Amino acid sequence: MPINLLSLFTIAAYLIATAVLALPFARLPAPARNIGLILAALAVIIHASLIFGMHRGGLDLHFFASLSLAGFGVAALTLLVNLFRPVAALGVIVFPLAASLLAADVFFAAPTLAQPMEWQIKLHVTFALLAYSLLSIAALLAILLSLQERALRRHQLDSGLIGALPPLTLTESLLFRLIGVGFVFLTLTLVSGVLFVDNLFAQHLAHKTILSIASWLVFGSLLFGRWRWGWRGNRAVRLTLVGMIVLLLAFFGSKFVLEIVLHRAV
Repeated sequence: MPINLLSLFTIAAYLIATAVLALPFARLPAPARNIGLILAALAVIIHASLIFGMHRGGLDLHFFASLSLAGFGVAALTLLVNLFRPVAALGVIVFPLAASLLAADVFFAAPTLAQPMEWQIKLHVTFALLAYSLLSIAALLAILLSLQERALRRHQLDSGLIGALPPLTLTESLLFRLIGVGFVFLTLTLVSGVLFVDNLFAQHLAHKTILSIASWLVFGSLLFGRWRWGWRGNRAVRLTLVGMIVLLLAFFGSKFVLEIVLHRAV
């Protein structure tokens, strides 16, 4: 099957999965939750094959390809999280985003060739992808946690999206578990960068490195505050979102400026 046609099929599977998972929010008769997750799993598998198939088995880390890779990572981990906690509501946000990022890579990005990488750099990229994906899900969960707390104050916990989430205490517990694991992988990303990446503070990597360290400090402070002083609620939500915004700028901000604005290869 041609790549463009396969891409359209994958995008459609993501969007249909989103619609199936969103039906309960509209108070309509909903198919089984598992149908939506199975469709999303099919989309994730094909998305993975497209990422490697489009670049002949290699990894392309240019701007749009990196976005598509991140979208795949977040979607795949959303499915994994759902094996342990009933948070299919995350898919209503994550799966259309993954579809959009795949579409941008396939239909709008200029053709590029994957660069050969040594295993050390592939390991560094894998750590970075896992860190970004886990912390992205944590950021989305932080937003949902904030909405849950607001609904609790208004006695509206059974309505729409909020009613599809697990109890507030479980949402908060899952949030900090994701941040904890994401922080470990972010630490491994920084350590592997120091060990394996030449000229880590070169001109095109300096901003990425400094912002990644800043994000690491934010998430580390949040975890320490949680352990030492029991931080939770709005403070935890704000710090999670600040850390994720800084990490987003680290991962994609410099790429956007260099590749899209200045038309320079990174």
